Amino acid sequence: MMQGFPPTPEGQVTLANWRTAPFNRWALQHVREVVPSAEIAHDPDNVWRLELGGADLSGLGLAEALAATASDAMVVLHRGRIVFEHYAHGMGVNTPHILMSVSKSVLGVVAAILAGQGRFDAAAPVTRLIPEVAGSAYDGATLGQLLDMRAGILFDENYEAASGAIIAYRQAQGWNPPEPGAAATDLRGFFATLRERDGGHGGRFHYVSPNTDLLGWAIERAAGERYADLVGRLLWAPMGAQRDAYITVDRLGAPRCAGGFCATARDLARLGQLMAQGGAREGRQIIPAAWIEDILSNGDAAAWDGGDFAALFPGTAMHYRDKWYVTREARPLLFGIGVNGQHLFVDRAAELVVAKFSSQAMALDGPAITATMALVAAIRGRLA
Repeated sequence: MMQGFPPTPEGQVTLANWRTAPFNRWALQHVREVVPSAEIAHDPDNVWRLELGGADLSGLGLAEALAATASDAMVVLHRGRIVFEHYAHGMGVNTPHILMSVSKSVLGVVAAILAGQGRFDAAAPVTRLIPEVAGSAYDGATLGQLLDMRAGILFDENYEAASGAIIAYRQAQGWNPPEPGAAATDLRGFFATLRERDGGHGGRFHYVSPNTDLLGWAIERAAGERYADLVGRLLWAPMGAQRDAYITVDRLGAPRCAGGFCATARDLARLGQLMAQGGAREGRQIIPAAWIEDILSNGDAAAWDGGDFAALFPGTAMHYRDKWYVTREARPLLFGIGVNGQHLFVDRAAELVVAKFSSQAMALDGPAITATMALVAAIRGRLA
């Protein structure tokens, strides 16, 4: 892909093909060259230095699993040290890669930091901060119900759809080209077009990506600050990220909080390590420790069991809380997951973190998810 000056037409990555194979292998590492973006600043004087450590991961079939899941990168931290690192398909240590829906987990952290400062109330109705959606399907929903994906919004999150609300959503966020002759749209205007419900608010786990972008708008309103700047100031810089991150924005600058965050694998692993350490680094509490305990303990298992994604994790007791997936076991696993194979796993008890980027052909590849979960289980078993 993208070889030559200019590239040949068959090798050209465009707004129309960037998320489809084989074009996504290049595009997921070069998103800001396809979609407008906003920078998320790190602090070069406060970088969290990650030391290299030894660990025997032989015999776990890592090479085979990474190849089978179209992996672009994987970083494993154990007790804060890099014990395994892998890059492929042109990616390197300093290459940012899109997180897709792991971006939602980042937003959950930002909302928690603001809540800890008394600037974000999850119990408040969405319309208190965003009166523009009054009269839409979001009427009566709380910010917390959006965080937990338990708002009764009629929206089919079908990644293979060729028409319908999800296409209008992609066009509004600037991820798809507009229809010829159609009026320009934007994310903030899109939310009010969702006018029908498929159930009551506070019911089953119902995965609706626009919920997270709407939360990004609510966070900006609550903080009085642009989301990209807020993430940099509250999380990315104090966390000790080594590189700037960035997030895609629509034509009016609204951030794609549901899927547009782009960062290096090491910096995503640093976020996982911060979670593993109870939200603190070098004596500074960055993420409220009580919030981490809350997402571990207070998700609704019945809502998960009756929801959209239970079939992707067969036989696993789970819940979803504040944009994080949690396995309900003696040693819970916290994780975020994004389409085409993006993952961040945190095992707090073992102080183990796995950050993994991929460029899988399918948006939701059940066998690849199963293989990745098995790989992480093997690493947990070895390093615990």
